[in-house]
Amino acid sequence: MDGVKSRSPSCLQAPFKSWSPSEATGTHRRFGCNPTSPPRWCQPRPAALRSSLQAETAAGCQPRDAAPQGPRELQQQRPAARGRYQVIEGIMSPVNDAYGKKGLVSARHRIAMAKLALETSDWIRVDPWETEQESWTETVKVLRHHYNESVRLLQSKKEFVKNKQPTERSTGNFISSQCSVTPELKLLCGADFLHTFQTPNLWKKEHIQEILEQFGLVCISRAGSDPAQYINESELLTKFQHNIFLVKEWIQNEISSTQIRHALCRGLSVKYLIPDSVIAYIAYHNIYTEESERKNEGDLLQPLKLHNTAM
Repeated sequence: MDGVKSRSPSCLQAPFKSWSPSEATGTHRRFGCNPTSPPRWCQPRPAALRSSLQAETAAGCQPRDAAPQGPRELQQQRPAARGRYQVIEGIMSPVNDAYGKKGLVSARHRIAMAKLALETSDWIRVDPWETEQESWTETVKVLRHHYNESVRLLQSKKEFVKNKQPTERSTGNFISSQCSVTPELKLLCGADFLHTFQTPNLWKKEHIQEILEQFGLVCISRAGSDPAQYINESELLTKFQHNIFLVKEWIQNEISSTQIRHALCRGLSVKYLIPDSVIAYIAYHNIYTEESERKNEGDLLQPLKLHNTAM
């Protein structure tokens, strides 16, 4: 079953895809881009990246808290640098409150902080759909939702261009070319995310296969994690390694949301690590405290609870 929620999302366009992390870490991401030539590595899903000369949407992680600044812009550049995609947008999909992770604050706060953190971004948006569901939603279902929404939007753009008057069509050439290819969605995650696929009962095998085969992953390097080793140790990851894109950031940023929360609990400054607007929001609502960090303490993650119930 799903069990990891990670960082943030983005989108591409060749065979349109989007991406996002799974259920275990507590955050979500997506990417989107457009390829200049038919891509080999994209399959669409709600929260990943994919696309071929069109716009695509991607989601990569389900954010548990506001993520550090910086890496998202690098994540946007990498797929486009391959010359196969054009990043259309990134989707950040915060995980549902029912996920049950220790220290997980209310979704309304996480959404508000994510929106503040992304105020200056011209390609990443926060999508509240996952938090609005009555219960926790498995990652693969979140991907399906975002992919279907991307295809629906693409169809509406096609209809718009088709119905334009002849004199107006020249202005719609760009939109028309973008709508000619099916977008792709890929799940954006940290390298440690791959290792969660091996956690017993956290993921359903069929869900892992669908994510890898139909959507694909864009995996960002993290200190202490060896994604190549994780892939070699897994028969399923090895089988679909052609759809797992490993990205090594040329500027290493090992700041984590966990470290930031711990600093806030101890009353330490996190200025320059997260936007000032987010720091002000946290202070006003008194969010990250020793008490909030004990929330859900001792509880099983929802995917593990569901597994135990099914036995």
